Amino acid sequence: MIDLQLIRKDSESVSAALAKKGAIVDFRELLEWDKERRSLIQKVEENKAKRNKVSAEIPLYKKQGKDTAAIFEEMRALGDEIASSDKKIAELTEKMDDFLSRLPNIPDEDVVAGEKENNEVIRVVGKKPEFDFAPKNHVDLCTDLGLVDYERGVKLSGGGYWIYRNMGARLEWALINYFISEHLKDGYEFILPPHQLSYNCGFGAGQFPKFEDEVYWLEGEERKKGHFMLPTAETALVNMYAGEIIDGAKLPMKFFAYTPCYRKEAGSYRSEERGMIRGHQFNKVEMVIYSAQENSMAAFEELVGKASALVEKLGLHFRVSKLAAGDCSASMARTYDIEVWIPSMGIYKEVSSVSNANDYQARRNGTRYKDPKTGKNLFVHTLNGSGLATSRLIPAIVEQFQNADGSVRVPEVLVPYVGTDILRK
Repeated sequence: MIDLQLIRKDSESVSAALAKKGAIVDFRELLEWDKERRSLIQKVEENKAKRNKVSAEIPLYKKQGKDTAAIFEEMRALGDEIASSDKKIAELTEKMDDFLSRLPNIPDEDVVAGEKENNEVIRVVGKKPEFDFAPKNHVDLCTDLGLVDYERGVKLSGGGYWIYRNMGARLEWALINYFISEHLKDGYEFILPPHQLSYNCGFGAGQFPKFEDEVYWLEGEERKKGHFMLPTAETALVNMYAGEIIDGAKLPMKFFAYTPCYRKEAGSYRSEERGMIRGHQFNKVEMVIYSAQENSMAAFEELVGKASALVEKLGLHFRVSKLAAGDCSASMARTYDIEVWIPSMGIYKEVSSVSNANDYQARRNGTRYKDPKTGKNLFVHTLNGSGLATSRLIPAIVEQFQNADGSVRVPEVLVPYVGTDILRK
């Protein structure tokens, strides 16, 4: 959530920043509500002070034998006025909170305006694989090698689902174990969160109310009191300390979690979305850092480095792109995508998004820390990054590491987990 003080101070600059994301926002009505609300609060405080003063004087008047009937009547009227003002303040507060909750995050100053066309490639790792034979696509490779059963996945759950089988299941599990091992080496705390989350988690992560139709809700429950299936472990991790004040000496706090991710977004039937490129359920290891404000960018660079290193150690060709403001998610101030090359499609596909929300999520869920230098309570900065998602890595691995005989080399770092260096029929 955006700091209301920023909007009061310079609403035009905030509007200009949000326009970089394609959000055209007029703050005039909000500022009118804010002005009226503050005026009412001041009046209520004055009336309450007056009531308290008069209430303290009434016993003295009685002792002096004065008639207090008129005073009591005046206090009843004042009480009615206070109650009416409190009701109006609550209504204005609700309208203002709803307005603010629907605003996207302000992009960092160095993030350019626009959509995908303005994304900037900042690093390319390795060379595109070249083949002296006719290479296969990942759907055919996974089917021929018995790694993935698309047909029976659809039979069980419909479009956008698949089944990992035999060595395919072992390859999937090998990736997850590889990621977990690397994060443990780096001192991150392993978390296994619930898969069903409350509405407040979606709100605190900045995904609700705007994107509440893009998740799977448990039927028969009222949304704001109900539960949904987590779309990413980030939604759980950034809410673990909601409403708490963290000892600043403990920052940064670094976590990672393994979960399946459940999303309604799958549904495209374009060739570039075939197979496992986009699905309703996929596995992901997610990293999250809680940072002090002044160390936020250092934490971001750490996550970018970690996600990139995971792909590089797999031996895959990939690139790192800095996203334009309009291509960043609503909650994020900056995002770098790690994008792996899919030869059969001739395109790069994202396998990790590393993002910094600054204090946007913490303002929504009330996560603060006590600054050890000043003693002030400040909002933490939350950062997240996939480390990594598997559903696009397997297509990249089988396509980039395929051999002329239809077999596939296993990345060296995965061999101890898979138990073989070649996948064959």
